[in-house]
Amino acid sequence: MIRAVFLAHSGFLVELPSATLLFDWWKGELPAIRPEVPLLVFASHHHPDHFNRKIFRLAEAGREIRYLLGKDIKPTARQKERWGLDEAAAARCVFLGGGQRLEAIPGVTVETLPSTDEGAAFLVSADGLAVFHAGDLNWWHWEGEDKAWNTNMAANFRRYTEPLRGRRIDLAMLPLDPRLGPAGFWGPKAFLELADIRRCLPMHQWEDFGFTDRFLAEYPTFAGQVQKVTENWEVFVFNGETAQ
Repeated sequence: MIRAVFLAHSGFLVELPSATLLFDWWKGELPAIRPEVPLLVFASHHHPDHFNRKIFRLAEAGREIRYLLGKDIKPTARQKERWGLDEAAAARCVFLGGGQRLEAIPGVTVETLPSTDEGAAFLVSADGLAVFHAGDLNWWHWEGEDKAWNTNMAANFRRYTEPLRGRRIDLAMLPLDPRLGPAGFWGPKAFLELADIRRCLPMHQWEDFGFTDRFLAEYPTFAGQVQKVTENWEVFVFNGETAQ
């Protein structure tokens, strides 16, 4: 079973049987976090809508905790002081780029993909389940941008996501960004066609949750996979093949 709480924008709290995963939390209150299992805190990159130094306060609770951070977040001595990142919390941090694989804690494996923007995307395997958080790995196509830039972006997106081809992913959190207009559909569509994604929660929607309806109207074949998010702090429970 997977329980996921949408924490606004690209933030999620995901509960697996043996670990809790916190992705890209940057604003609002957190729900209660289970003290009996390890907490893995992910921040895909340094942009302020994905990273906030308050994540380091979570180490003060005395729980088992690890931080898995995009390599662009790696703090200087001055930043450590400003963030209140003491040596004990710093020792729990790992800084990751794309193409890495590690056992974050016993039984939990983390693989990273490069991002087409900053930092990394995360694929977490535990309890026989796979959870993917894309961060800002997306097919960014901006009208008015230089044609060569958009062409290069498309090529990089295809190259960076190729390791997911055919992989089963029980829950994927994917950008569905309305600022791109119809091009905002391209990234999620490509992800859903590339990997065996059982359930998808859209993110990076800037609270324009109706954009999911427009995506599904254009691509109704994904209706069984894409779960619409309607508000911040909404809770989803995925039990086998069903959402509750």
